[in-house]
Parts: sequence; C-alpha cells; structure tokens
Amino acid sequence: MECTLGQIVSQRKLSKSLLKHGNTAGKSSITVIAEELSGNDDYVELAFNARKLDDKDFFSKSDPFLEIFRMNDDATQQLVHRTEVVMNNLSPAWKSFKVSVNSLCSGDPDRRLKCIVWDWDSNGKHDFIGEFTSTFKEMRGAMEGKQVQWECINPKYKAKKKNYKNSGTVILNLCKIHKMHSFLDYIMGGCQIQFTVAIDFTASNGDPRNSCSLHYIHPYQPNEYLKALVAVGEICQDYDSDKMFPAFGFGARIPPEYTVSHDFAINFNEDNPECAGIQGVVEAYQSCLPKLQLYGPTNIAPIIQKVAKSASEETNTKEASQYFILLILTDGVITDMADTREAIVHASHLPMSVIIVGVGNADFSDMQMLDGDDGILRSPKGEPVLRDIVQFVPFRNFKHASPAALAKSVLAEVPNQVVDYYNGKGIKPKCSSEMYESSRTLAP
Repeated sequence: MECTLGQIVSQRKLSKSLLKHGNTAGKSSITVIAEELSGNDDYVELAFNARKLDDKDFFSKSDPFLEIFRMNDDATQQLVHRTEVVMNNLSPAWKSFKVSVNSLCSGDPDRRLKCIVWDWDSNGKHDFIGEFTSTFKEMRGAMEGKQVQWECINPKYKAKKKNYKNSGTVILNLCKIHKMHSFLDYIMGGCQIQFTVAIDFTASNGDPRNSCSLHYIHPYQPNEYLKALVAVGEICQDYDSDKMFPAFGFGARIPPEYTVSHDFAINFNEDNPECAGIQGVVEAYQSCLPKLQLYGPTNIAPIIQKVAKSASEETNTKEASQYFILLILTDGVITDMADTREAIVHASHLPMSVIIVGVGNADFSDMQMLDGDDGILRSPKGEPVLRDIVQFVPFRNFKHASPAALAKSVLAEVPNQVVDYYNGKGIKPKCSSEMYESSRTLAP
C-alpha cells in the first residue's frame, strides 16, 4: 500500500487494501494510526522573588537580578532568561516571564538548571550574590498556588565561614504551563484546509495559441502555470476532505459580453466555481482558455477579498474547522498594489494565507514587498499586518527542480501561519482523542 504522510495525518486513522502483484486488491487491509509525539511546544510562566539577599553595595542596598541557565549535555551552559534589575532591594519580586519548555530544559524535566543571583553595577562588573541548581520537575512543585524555595549559596563564603548559612532565599511562587497546539493538533482535530486557485489571464502572458505564450497548451509538456498548480495543489488536497477546489481567473474579458473580470470562475459557473480535484482545475483551465480574451490590468485585490469573505464567515464558528489557502499564479507586476496591501492587512486577521507564485521572467521585485519577511507590510493608511500571511516564490527558481521542492518552499510557512492564527485567537483544536492527548503531556 502506498500513501502520503499528508493522507495519514489528515485522517488520523487510514485503512487501505493491501495490493498484490499487478495492483489487484486482496482480502487484507492495513490500518495506519498517527499521533504526534512532542509535548515540547508548550511554554511555562515563572515568577521568582527573593528574601534577605546579601548586601553588596556600600551606600545603598544590592540591585539584584536573576539568571537561569540550562546545563547542556556537553557541560556547557546556555542562558535561558535574565530578569530585570530591581534597584536597592534585598527582598526583590521579579516580574513573571514566559519561556518555552524546549529552551528551558530541551523538553527534559530532569535536566539541571543553574540559577545565579547578581548585584547589578552600572560599569557592567556585576557582583556575585549566590547560586542554586534546580530542575523543571522541581519547579513544577510551584503549580496550583504552592511555592518552592532554594537557599542562595556563595561557595566562597561557604568554604571560608564556619557559621555561613546562605546569602538569601529565592522563592518560586508561580509555575504555570501554557499548552501550545501544533499544526498537527489542528489537522488531526478535524481542521480542513480550503484550497482556492486564482490564475492570471492578462495579455502580458502572450497569445495562448503562440508557443512562446506562458499559457501555451503543449500536447506533451505542461506549462509553468500547470506545473505550479499541480505541485502545490497535490499537497494541499490531502488536507481537504471534499477535494472540491474553487478556481478563478483574473484580468481577462469573459463571454458572453466580454467585459473584463478580476474574479471569474474558470468553469464559468459563478454559483459553483468548484472543480473536482486538482485534475478538475487543470481541465477547467484548459477548456476556458480558448473562450477568453486575455486583457488586463493585473488586479489581485478582488480575488483576495473574495476568499477573505469566506474566511470571515468562518470566524463566526469560533472553532478551528476551516483554514483558507489562496494560491495566486501570476506573470507579472500587479497594478492595484495599494488595494492589494489593504486586502492583505484585512486578511491577516482571518483564517487564511496567500501564496503567490510568479510565472515567467518578469521583474517581481514589487512582489517581494508583499511577503513581509524583510519588513512589516502596511496598508496605504499605515496599518500593519497582524501576522505575515503572504509567501511569494518566483517559479523560475524551481524550473529545474522537482515539484516537491517547489511545494516545500511555497508551503513551508503555512503550518506556522495556521498555528499563529488559532493560538493568537485562543482557539483550541476541535476534537482530540484521549489517547492522543495522553501522549503529549510531559511525563511526571
């Protein structure tokens, strides 16, 4: 039996017939059950205070701060957190802070943590007050309103002074674990990826009857539009149970009146623009081409707004049931940049992501601006995107690579975008079986 990992995780339990030689189904079947083993995506909130720390300053009291280090397997130590300085106070209460369980202890509750209290000095030569070691397991004793405390020890004083007790006490009075859900939590909880395609039919693509055109239908060789569509669509379709994909075109004059449209259904059925499977989209694309007049301009805001409308209806459910991905395939620089920026900023508040694949050899430098990786995208009025939802990839970078390489680059950011959206809204995965949850909790 052959299948993709995407098929397994999107169904959580996949049963298929075992095929004999010659691909005939026998009486046997195989069932694959998936669960994610991690538990390290969680983060922990900690709040420390101290009592009766040693005074290191002549004319005032110490100005203490606390550093926490993770002890690595190779005996090196990695700074995990440094608190703020509390001035002139021997019994400071530091602000609570959050840190991922991964960076605190690499997900291992028994890993040693070294905690050092310093007296801050403006010249950067801070004075050592004392230290203690602990583990995340021990710190979890401060959950549910309890406290854990440690004696803060200065080894030099301990060696020299007979009646030395400690250099103060450090108390942990809050340890709260915040669960971070992963992409697989949402997918396995029943979240569907709704995949929509939009194709550029502007005149700059060239006459489809001409072999130089980006829309030329070669009998044996798919053009760049088809290659990009199939590479990305075949992965997305595993996460979409009905396998029905709305497909739109923009920048063409369409029958019967031949008026320009920027969001027409390529199957010419405005009431139901869905095509059956990626193959259905390919067929609708090929059959609509001869009926269109390629025109312009290249406006993509209308299609972003169209998908955003569906995504905003989804927000009313207040649950993680549908996340929208819009794949825009275009050959050039877009004309409505201001409207597009406005549409993307609006969409960044919704359960959707936009993937733009640049086809052909145009100058795509404007497109890079929409992909907020090098700076924050803003609307013309100056409103920033809530989260980065656009991924732009020029197809020419992948001309000689495998479809998988293109899909990987294009879809790389989507899982985090899904997680950022739902976690940011405080929306948990829809359903999670007991078996599945139990494997994700950290061992006591």
